[in-house]
Amino acid sequence: MFKYTLDNKRYHTLNYFFRQKFKQKVVKIPIDIDAYCPNFASGGCIFCKNRSKANIIIDEDDIIKQFNNTVKVYDNKWPNSLYIPYFQAGTNTALPVSKLKPIITRLLKIPKVVGIAIATRPDAISESWYNYLNELNNQTFLMVELGLQSSNEATLKLINRGHDVKTFKDTVLKLHSYHIFVVAHIINGLPFEAKEDMVKTAKFLNSLNIDALKIHMLYIIKDTPLANLYKTKPFHILTKEEYIDIVCTQLSYLKPEIVLERITGDPDESLLVAPLWLTKKFVVLNDIDKEMQKRNLFQGDNLQSGDINE
Repeated sequence: MFKYTLDNKRYHTLNYFFRQKFKQKVVKIPIDIDAYCPNFASGGCIFCKNRSKANIIIDEDDIIKQFNNTVKVYDNKWPNSLYIPYFQAGTNTALPVSKLKPIITRLLKIPKVVGIAIATRPDAISESWYNYLNELNNQTFLMVELGLQSSNEATLKLINRGHDVKTFKDTVLKLHSYHIFVVAHIINGLPFEAKEDMVKTAKFLNSLNIDALKIHMLYIIKDTPLANLYKTKPFHILTKEEYIDIVCTQLSYLKPEIVLERITGDPDESLLVAPLWLTKKFVVLNDIDKEMQKRNLFQGDNLQSGDINE
């Protein structure tokens, strides 16, 4: 049995990580403060739907209420859980520290809240934010989530990501200098990428010693530049079998200590153009398990000694 799982998986599960760290079930509670993404000033990532025009923050009391209402739902599923508020949507550090600090301070006073997770971009963390993140990390368990999407520079330009690979690397190294837990996001199936590109991205993240990873499958949603590109210049969309093969290979090149928070996408079906197979989330998860078992493969199996010590 693989060391880093309680669910008979062959990769390092988030459930295992939280159980080891906090000794009971922990749930990340998504919070949406309507944070604006600064990359939208340059058109935004081609796969993203621009939903906001300015930095508008919901009333502080409304955000606390939003958190509490979501907790009530999860309490029915997992009673007696601990919680980590997750500032998920948008680029949260694009807001001034003064906007989020009072909210985070209030959230940390709520019983059973054991940490904070903040999603952002690697090019959107100011010195004042680094100082606050360092302060926050000394108060509680902090997770900072950074989108990379791909380590291929040509792909980053094509998707209008707005930053290069070096910026991502430098940001991870700086966050790690403060001993902050870093979660990277990547997307498999980006236009015109080959399997080798996606595996290279996993190897790159492994070399950076990231703490956790979320793997998404590219999905095309309506009314985005990506949907227009797909219509005018069709590119290959990964089949379910191709995606599963790539994920299994990527996992084999990741150190076993790296936590896998997500290994598939979760699209809104009402907006989805392609691929339709992605709507069967649990089928995809189960098929990844089956393929790893078929290959007798575990996370980290294809690492060489040089990879481990890199």
